[in-house]
Amino acid sequence: MTSRSYYLDSAEKTAARALLQGSVRADVCVIGAGLAGCSTALHLAGRGYQVVVLEAESVGYGASGRSGGQVLAGVAAGNDKLEALMGRSDARRIWDVTVESLTLIRSLIDRHNIACDFVAGHMEVAIKARQEVALRNWAEQLKQQLQYPHLRTVERAELSQLIASERYRFATYDALAGHLHPLNYNLGLARAAEQAGAKIFVSSRALSYRENTQGILVQTVQGEVRAAHLVLCGNTDLGGFAPTLQRRIMPVGTYMIATEPLGAERARSLIANNAAVTDINWVLDYFRLSHDHRLLFGGRVAYGRYADRDDGRATRARMLAVFPQLRDVTVDYSWGGRVDITMNRAPDFGRLSTHVFYLQGFSGHGIALTTIAGQLLAAAIAGSAERFDVFAKIPHRPFPGGAILRRPALVLAMLWYRLRDLL
Repeated sequence: MTSRSYYLDSAEKTAARALLQGSVRADVCVIGAGLAGCSTALHLAGRGYQVVVLEAESVGYGASGRSGGQVLAGVAAGNDKLEALMGRSDARRIWDVTVESLTLIRSLIDRHNIACDFVAGHMEVAIKARQEVALRNWAEQLKQQLQYPHLRTVERAELSQLIASERYRFATYDALAGHLHPLNYNLGLARAAEQAGAKIFVSSRALSYRENTQGILVQTVQGEVRAAHLVLCGNTDLGGFAPTLQRRIMPVGTYMIATEPLGAERARSLIANNAAVTDINWVLDYFRLSHDHRLLFGGRVAYGRYADRDDGRATRARMLAVFPQLRDVTVDYSWGGRVDITMNRAPDFGRLSTHVFYLQGFSGHGIALTTIAGQLLAAAIAGSAERFDVFAKIPHRPFPGGAILRRPALVLAMLWYRLRDLL
């Protein structure tokens, strides 16, 4: 077993990118070449802006290129929580934007020939009776209140034919959602942004920025960018670059494994409709099949001093709780990543000043939401900020406890939710 990501070993081959050396000018400087940064760059370049992207590592190095690859509508906080935070009207507008993101992703994949193995279909599954009630209520809300026609319920008899596990009692199936190879999707967005005129520099960590009446100056180790606008898409990897933002998100470690290739027949015997699957525990499991017939299985969280590497044994045990018939199967890959969560698990978009924008806090719903967030931000810079500003209205608070105690406080809180899952 290797601790190298399966996505990295199956990624498309790309030309080497340069690091920033010397001074360059741009209309917009974007920090971070994950999905949010590359989508922002693509949509800005498509509007005629000169865009420079600074990436500390490589394109898709962080959560964008390591995730479960599930393309979902909605936000992690849930629609009811959004309504409580900002009212039904604005919550509905955000829901509609996230639904639009699902069709935007498909159109970008087609328009830019992004080979990322997109497959339609996502299932949420209930383990316990109370979870079944919650899913049934959500399905009814989607139908009656949100007029969403793409979701249907799956009763136990049908579910047993779709997922070869006795663990689940009820599910919903969303035909508009789906799953994809997240790193290849990210690389495809980067390539499209460059073809539109954006410049992406790798191994070029942004160290600091200074704003004055002449514009914004961003410093790296070997260079600088002078721009009219700055967009921060670094999430948990921003470090001390924007301390105000860092206090409002928490990096959480999560882990995935990839089995050996199972062959088409055995793989489809596990998930007959090839959908992505997620349970609704607080500490959830998520899994799907890859293009080469592996089972990709993720779950678990780490709130301490986590590492991106993982030996995979604990995640394999979770996989076997769902699919005990895979005891004879070898796990080829095990890797980890960092998700940026907010206190309320809602996305955090906004401005630090008139010309400094940010996107963060996707809280595990990043594939679809990052893509359309880049489009909304590009429109905001171009002068049409109405839809971006709806997201900026979501109230956010720093994690309690300060730099020293906020992580232990989160560990205790999450232990409570984990006990709820178990009980």
